[in-house]
Amino acid sequence: MGAEDPPVRSPGRASKPHRSHSGKRHQARELALRVLFQLETSTDDPDEVLQYHAAEGAATPEIAAFASDLVRGVLANREELDAVLREASEHWKVEQMAKVDRTILRIAVYELTIDKHVPPKAAINESIELAKTFSGDDAGRFVNGILGRVASAIA
Repeated sequence: MGAEDPPVRSPGRASKPHRSHSGKRHQARELALRVLFQLETSTDDPDEVLQYHAAEGAATPEIAAFASDLVRGVLANREELDAVLREASEHWKVEQMAKVDRTILRIAVYELTIDKHVPPKAAINESIELAKTFSGDDAGRFVNGILGRVASAIA
């Protein structure tokens, strides 16, 4: 959770995680997480990275399109998203957060503050599940705490 990496399971290389939430939006968020996680430390083309991960995960065009919207939204608004995270995080600098946690939080904050097509509770719950799957139970609590503060601030 917090200190820079290593996540328990890398979103780019996780073996098939349990899919208790196997809805299309969950799959799209997971795909977006994999793409943004890779782009965090590379200068790869976002579209190529998305195509690669979508093909690897056999994502439907609908899932890939939703993931693409998330990826583009997070990349286009990253400074604003990080500012929201800085405000909501009491003890962690954004740069100190584990890469996977930071990426999950950016996706959720994008959905909560900019996209606004998903009910806040759904965006938060999805993010907690992603954090538990890819970073561990402590990360789930960490993500929940920060997103709870973000949701309260925008309510």
